[in-house]
Amino acid sequence: MTTTNYQKEIKSGQRFAFGKNWKRFLSVLDDERIAEAEKSLKIMLNTENLSNKSFLDVGSGSGLFSLAARRLGAKVYSFDYDPDSVACSQYLKSLYYPNDRNWKISQGSILDNQYIELLGQFDIVYSWGVLHHTGHLWQALEQIKIAVARDGILYIAIYNDQGFYSKIWLKIKEVYCSGAIGRFFVSAFMIPFYFILGAFVVDIVHLKNPIGRYREYKKRRGMSLFYDWFDWLGGLPFEVAHPESIINFFKKSNFDLKKIQFVGKKLGCNEYIFIKKS
Repeated sequence: MTTTNYQKEIKSGQRFAFGKNWKRFLSVLDDERIAEAEKSLKIMLNTENLSNKSFLDVGSGSGLFSLAARRLGAKVYSFDYDPDSVACSQYLKSLYYPNDRNWKISQGSILDNQYIELLGQFDIVYSWGVLHHTGHLWQALEQIKIAVARDGILYIAIYNDQGFYSKIWLKIKEVYCSGAIGRFFVSAFMIPFYFILGAFVVDIVHLKNPIGRYREYKKRRGMSLFYDWFDWLGGLPFEVAHPESIINFFKKSNFDLKKIQFVGKKLGCNEYIFIKKS
């Protein structure tokens, strides 16, 4: 895995520049968003702090959840395939935890078996919305099991399989990543007509305040609706999975399902908490 390969994948239309989008997201990151990220970890992990826990952030993206885990007391290791994403984590560390030995960051791939083996095992392995962007979802799922310690927690989020609609979204993403013209036309159509107007109609039909959608979005893990739009439109590679497939996959490897948040018929990820039995 090299930076050169990563850049070639973007130029060839095989990969979305996730890291560049995360860099733009950091321009709106504030204390409220960080607090919401911490809150989401505490709720899903059913704890108030992560003191004396080791935390592996697989595909650290913006670095927000590495920061949140560190603020909750965990010893954190962050890595990402995208060099711009690695730079995001490094920036947040320099801002909030300069020279901290309990937060380590590197560039790496979950598909690199030697790299994962050398990392060792962690009490909590976290990967939210990442593994389905590797181009090899099931290999990535196989690899991530290696990093979970006995009695450790695996917290992953994977795109829900919507059948025909997922295939349509794959085509949209391919057009978006095909070049500047593709990005322009997909953005020019999907953002005003699908994301804005479509959401407005849905809110009106359900007697909801359309403005509330934008005001409340940051409470979803501290994310930004605007930057999530681009992440969704361009997010290649793109794979999906039914909850039953994910659950059965880990059950065969001695992982117990502790919690699931099912997205239903909506766009988005199903969230899973597994415990690796000793």
